[in-house]
Amino acid sequence: MSSHRSVPESLALLTEGYAWLPDLMRAEGDTALNLRVLGRPALAVRGPEAVRFFYDEEHVRRHGALPGPVLSTLFGHGAVHTLDGDAHRQRKSLFLPLLETDAVTGSAEHIATAWDEAVPYWRQQPSVVLFDAVGRVITRGVCRWAGVPLAEDEEEPLARDLLAMVDGFATAGARHWRARRARTRQEQRFAGLVTEVRSGTARAPEDSVLDRVCRHRDATGAEMTPRIAAVELLNVIRPTTALSYFVAFAAHALHRWPEHGKRLRAGEAGFATAFAHEVRRFYPFAPFLGGQAVTDLTWQGRHVPAGGLVLLDVYGQNHDERLWKDPYSFRPERFLDRPPRRDELIPQGGADPRTGHRCPGEALAVGILETLSRRLADLSYEVPPQDLTISLDRIPTRPRSGMIIRTLG
Repeated sequence: MSSHRSVPESLALLTEGYAWLPDLMRAEGDTALNLRVLGRPALAVRGPEAVRFFYDEEHVRRHGALPGPVLSTLFGHGAVHTLDGDAHRQRKSLFLPLLETDAVTGSAEHIATAWDEAVPYWRQQPSVVLFDAVGRVITRGVCRWAGVPLAEDEEEPLARDLLAMVDGFATAGARHWRARRARTRQEQRFAGLVTEVRSGTARAPEDSVLDRVCRHRDATGAEMTPRIAAVELLNVIRPTTALSYFVAFAAHALHRWPEHGKRLRAGEAGFATAFAHEVRRFYPFAPFLGGQAVTDLTWQGRHVPAGGLVLLDVYGQNHDERLWKDPYSFRPERFLDRPPRRDELIPQGGADPRTGHRCPGEALAVGILETLSRRLADLSYEVPPQDLTISLDRIPTRPRSGMIIRTLG
C-alpha cells in the first residue's frame, strides 16, 4: 500500500490556496498523490484519464463528499451535486435543457440586453467596479431568461447575495458567514416564489426554468419540496451570476494583452470562443473537486480505501504542461488550432454533462462569456491606476480591485 502523506490541509489550503494541491503533486513528480485530508486517507489525481476515473460512479460518489460549509454556501443542502445514481440522473434531467442551443442563445441575448441597458448609467459615474456592475447585469438578464420576477429594487440585493454565496464557499470567518446568510435569505425568497407559482398566485412563463423547477418530479415521482426547488433554481441563477469572476478576468486579460481586444472587435471567426476558453483555463476559479471512494481503489499504483477521499486537481490540470504548451502564457490561439477535448479543459468539471456531474450550464457559461467579452472589447473605457493583483491565496480569487474602469464617450 502507498503511504499517505499527512498534510495540515485546512491551514495549507487557507494559506497556499490554488497552489496547495499542484505544489504537492509537483513535488511528487506524478499525476497521482496519496495524502491525508480531514483525518481521512485521500487520493489526488490529474489528467484526462483521471477525469474519467473520477467521474465513474463505480469508483467515486459525490453523496456525502461535499463538506457542510460548501453546501451551506455554494450549492445548498439536497442539491443535485450531492446525489448519485438514478436520483442524480432524474434530478439532472431538470438541467439538461441548458445544453440546448436555444437556451445558450436566449440567455446570452437577455444578458447582452441587460449590459446595453447598464452602459448609459456607467457613463454617468466617475468609475465603475466592473465585477460588481457585471454581477447586477447578469442577475437582471438571467432572471428575465429564467422567468424569475425581479423588481428594480430587488436586483442589487439579489446580485450581492448571489456573489456572496460564491465568495464565501472556501473560506472561514466573515466571508463564510455572509455567504450562509445570503443563501438562507434567497432560499426562503425562492421557496416562497415556488409556492406561489404552484398555488396559482404567481405565474411562471411556460417552459421557463422557473416553470420546469416547479413542475419537476424526482425519482420517487414526488415534487421537490419548495426549499429543494429553491436550491435548484438558485443553482441556475447563482452560477450564471458567478460569471462576473470570468468577465473581470476577461477585462484583466484585455488590459494586459490589448491585441486580443482588436481581434474581438474585428469579429474574427472563432476567436471569441477561443478567448472564452482561454480565460476559463488560464485564470483560477475552482481549485479541485472531491468525492468519496465507493470501494477500495487503485489508480496508477496509488491506493485509497473505501470511504476515502478522491480529489481531482482542477487548477493543476488546467495548467499542466503535458496538456498545454506554455500553460502560464495567455494564448487564445491554442483553441483556434484545436478545440478542447472533453476531459482536458475542466474549469467546470469533466465527463458527460448529460449523465455525469459535469456542469450542464457550461455551454451557457461559454456563450455568455463570449458575448460579454465582445461587449467589453467594444466598450470605450480606460483602466485607472489600481491594484490588479490576482492572489492565488484567496479562493475564489479575482482582481483585488474588482477591475475598476472609467467609461469614455
